[in-house]
Amino acid sequence: MENNYLQEQDQNETLNLREIIKPYLHRWYWFFLGIIATVIFAWFFLRYAIPIYNTETTLLIKEVKKSTSGQPEMSVISELGGIGGMGTSSIDNEIAIFKSKKLMLSVVRELGLETNIYAKGNLKDTEVYKESAPFTVRVISENPKGIYPAKEVFASIENNTVVLNSESWAKEIRAEFNKAVTMPFGIIIFQKNKDYKKSSDNGKFILQFMSGINRTRALLSLLDVRLIEKEATVIKVSMDYAVPEKAQDILNRLAVNYNREANLDKSSEAQKTASFIDERIKLIGQELGKVETEKEEFKVRNNIADIQTEAGLSLENAEKVRQTQIDNESQLELVNSLIGYLNKQNNYQVLPLNVGLKDSNTTSDIGMYNQLVTERERLLANSTTANPVVQDITKQIGNLRTAISESLRKSRNALQIVNTNIQSEQNRLSGRISRVPVQEKLFRSIERQQNIKEQLYLLLLQKREEVAISLAIAAPKARIVDDALTNPIPVSPKRSLIYLGALIIGLLIPFGAIYILELFNNKIQTKKDLEKLSMGPAVAGELPSLEKGHSELIQLNDLSPLAEAFRILITNINFMLPKNNRGNVIFVTSSVKGEGKTFTAVNLALTLATPRKKVVIIGSDIRNPQLQRYNENRRGLVGLSEYMYDLNLQTSEIIHASTFNPYCDVIYSGAITPNPTELLSNGRYQKLVNSLKSEYDYIILDTAPLMLVTDSFIIADVADVTVYVTRSNFTEKELISFANTQIAEKRIKNVVFVLNDVKEKFRAYGNKYGYGYSADELKPWWKKLFK
Repeated sequence: MENNYLQEQDQNETLNLREIIKPYLHRWYWFFLGIIATVIFAWFFLRYAIPIYNTETTLLIKEVKKSTSGQPEMSVISELGGIGGMGTSSIDNEIAIFKSKKLMLSVVRELGLETNIYAKGNLKDTEVYKESAPFTVRVISENPKGIYPAKEVFASIENNTVVLNSESWAKEIRAEFNKAVTMPFGIIIFQKNKDYKKSSDNGKFILQFMSGINRTRALLSLLDVRLIEKEATVIKVSMDYAVPEKAQDILNRLAVNYNREANLDKSSEAQKTASFIDERIKLIGQELGKVETEKEEFKVRNNIADIQTEAGLSLENAEKVRQTQIDNESQLELVNSLIGYLNKQNNYQVLPLNVGLKDSNTTSDIGMYNQLVTERERLLANSTTANPVVQDITKQIGNLRTAISESLRKSRNALQIVNTNIQSEQNRLSGRISRVPVQEKLFRSIERQQNIKEQLYLLLLQKREEVAISLAIAAPKARIVDDALTNPIPVSPKRSLIYLGALIIGLLIPFGAIYILELFNNKIQTKKDLEKLSMGPAVAGELPSLEKGHSELIQLNDLSPLAEAFRILITNINFMLPKNNRGNVIFVTSSVKGEGKTFTAVNLALTLATPRKKVVIIGSDIRNPQLQRYNENRRGLVGLSEYMYDLNLQTSEIIHASTFNPYCDVIYSGAITPNPTELLSNGRYQKLVNSLKSEYDYIILDTAPLMLVTDSFIIADVADVTVYVTRSNFTEKELISFANTQIAEKRIKNVVFVLNDVKEKFRAYGNKYGYGYSADELKPWWKKLFK
């Protein structure tokens, strides 16, 4: 069960998809014609479109390497004179310069691009330049308040004069070659082109005057400047323009003017830098001289040549003086000790000799004194003091003792004087050493200023040389890697893209048109549409649309698709009629006029009428009779109106034989009456139908439309089955709601729908194919293709 449900669901989805795409498949030729039309239009567009070419040039923005000396002071003025390095980060600035209005304006002025010249053509105007232009236009001066022509300016050459005409001017303007002419927007001059080669132009031209700044803006909008690689300084400058020669001249001149402006800026900057460096050198030189003088005065004032050396000498001298003082005090102490010892001892004792006394005379006297004392003691051992030799030695000892004492006193005085001098010297050296830190601090400050001034002075001298070199060897900032070159393949319009777009548009336009038609289509077209809208009643049949020239009536033994469609309809109707019942009443009606109600009723009767089945058709629409249109000579015959009005009129008097089928009789509507509703309500109609049931197998009632009048509702109760006729591409979908309402309210009974005038593309399966050969099958294949 589940598998059956899934299969049924897949089949429904397939059918839904088929229904969605069916309108597009039926109108396949729309897509074919749409593609042909758009491709032809694309061909004409490409034939007369002005091709746009891409012109490009490649430039290398030169980069000066930064110094690698590692000197931090170089970074302070590394940008002076334009001698600093340029990294890739600054390439954006150069791109912005290329896109600047100032640079492009200089190109426009120099090349005289303010005015474009076009050769007048039948379908398109072509811009001419250089050899293809008969003259050039130079703007001598622009009027800031001038008014440029809003309309086209036409130019022609007469003899040696250019004649200008425009709707913006009251009269024509004549300008001789090489003579200035005043225009509303400024003063211009026409120069004859000696290299002019007349081509296919007819001597008529169009001038497009524009101010320099506006032309600059227009050209900048076409200019593209970009970096080729992220880490490089190579840029590509390109322009899309219809005249390759003009684009090449613009790009080449753009590079030349860029280098010129860069050199001017660089030279001007270098000159200003050189002047600044000279001024600074002069000022730093003066300041350096002042520092040198201050250093000299400091040394003279402090009586020093070098603080470090002087400080060392002072410390060394102080140490020597201190050592001298120690030695001197030692000698003084030794002398004082000897003097005291000499005073305490008697005259005949030995004195200390090797005690470190530095006075050699005193030491010598002490030695002689000790020898005499020793000699006297030796003599006294063998003699007395009366001995003359002893007396003589004693006398010498006394004299020598006196001399030693005097010598020691003199040495003490001398040592005391020396000690005083040493102390003075020591005080002087101590004062000098204590002043060294302050002097060193002041001297270092002076020396620091001197070093700074010297380094800056030397650096400025170096920069002055570098600036002088840069002025002497100034080179273009941008090196042209590739000259301006135009790609011969146009960038616009792209033929393949245009044709592809035409193909897509050729498909989209029919698709959109069909979609809109389907979206806003409120008409029933197919059996599926009718089945979706009908509330319960089945669609008993589809009646094919008649081709031009074919008969509207079915003939005996007719094998046409129309006859087969009515046979299918009859088969489906018979399923709804009582079995083995004679006098079946088939009520044929519709919602509005024009849906094919009478056509259906007549052909239904003709199809039912056979040797074994007798049929009568009653024209029950007495307001607007339609049966007579199939047989004009039957107009005026007595019919239904007369029967319902004249109670004495018999049924046999209004029945007429059909001229199309001998087994089918006709009761025409008769005369048009002013009170059809009253006639239909008098009961005579039901009596007529009942009387016919015994004589005919089928009674076909051709009634009036239900929505327009109430006539058909009055007689609807006599019907065994109601055939509700709708017409493909005519009956509005809202009318089915009306039919559903009547069915729901049981105002009509046993209803089946019939879809009339169904074109072949809208038919269901059975009606698309015949059984046996038909007229359609005998047609040529190409007629079938476009049927």
